[in-house]
Amino acid sequence: MSRTQLPPAPVSGGWHPGDPVAERQFADLGSLRLENDSVLPGATLAYETWGELDEAKSNAVLILHALTGDAHVFGPASPGQPTPGWWEQIVGPGKVIDTDRYFVVAANVLGGCQGSTGPASPAPDGKPWGSRFPVVSTRDQVLAESRLADLLGIQTWSLIVGASLGGHRAIEWAVSYPERVERLIVVASGAQTTADQAAWSHTQIRAIELDPNWKGGDYYEGEVGPTAGLALARQIAHTTYRSPSELDARFGRLPQREEDPLHGGRLAVESYLDYHGEKIVRRFDAGSYVTLCRSLLSHDVGRDRGGQREALARVTAKTLVVAVDSDRLFFPEQVWQMADGISGAYYREIHSDHGHDGFLIESDQLIALIDEFLNQRIGSRASVFAPRDTQN
Repeated sequence: MSRTQLPPAPVSGGWHPGDPVAERQFADLGSLRLENDSVLPGATLAYETWGELDEAKSNAVLILHALTGDAHVFGPASPGQPTPGWWEQIVGPGKVIDTDRYFVVAANVLGGCQGSTGPASPAPDGKPWGSRFPVVSTRDQVLAESRLADLLGIQTWSLIVGASLGGHRAIEWAVSYPERVERLIVVASGAQTTADQAAWSHTQIRAIELDPNWKGGDYYEGEVGPTAGLALARQIAHTTYRSPSELDARFGRLPQREEDPLHGGRLAVESYLDYHGEKIVRRFDAGSYVTLCRSLLSHDVGRDRGGQREALARVTAKTLVVAVDSDRLFFPEQVWQMADGISGAYYREIHSDHGHDGFLIESDQLIALIDEFLNQRIGSRASVFAPRDTQN
């Protein structure tokens, strides 16, 4: 396979009505008035649940996924679900978020492509939304999730956990609905998008928009989708998910198949990024990718609330905030600032050579921190630590 040619791939790698549904359930949310005052009619959230809601409805946990994640937190891959559970080290029977103890809910984000309403979904005229799909903000996505909570009869979440882009929604939940969140865990995320994060997001959007098959977002009824642009966007993103030291230690100057660039070959790191680009086009939708990147651009808990610190002062949940010490997407200093703005919050760092993805890779460390927090063995406030102190 050449450097520029992808293998045959579907127009959209997302889930489509009529596909197998696996464990997926669907909630009809009705119309949503969005933060920009547009209206999204007939919105749907796809979700999965594990465990049983107790009689008092006091044991509900909400798990919020990252950019290209989905609602399938726990369980095997199956027809209709192309990937196994993405957080099985954390969630499941006997795990630190124990489905024998908690009623765990995970929803595919509004704008996503695994059953929730997004650009690939049918609009009221029956055709895919495509370029007509409105901009949805983090706040809009949380509004949709609050409607799901209402439908499930959950007034208050015992715990909300979000990492990366899911952390955006987690902190927005605690600011928008403080009375509905008892405990909060935010991992490798921030209270507002920085210029650096916006720059990375912008380049990913442009990679997709410059693909000739993007067609302004209206490619769904064609034969070829913007798979090359989506693959390139994923390569850009994946670079931010790993640390420079890890990439250098893992690949260095190694050529791929003993053909170095001087003689027409390429480096092993190039092949590595191509592999991740080729994977994403088989399970994700380019329109959803652009939509969610635009949500990231809009993310700011302080908007129309007097700024970030005023907004964070609204949080009443007992809160744990976790950074990854080698993260070059959500730098620990930014994560620290969020923790320091929440009254009584606890700040911890995971040590990892892997960068942002350390929150997924260093599961033993994260399990220990969550266990410490949930079982009330945590005892030091964030404000007593310098931003880069590691408390494991």
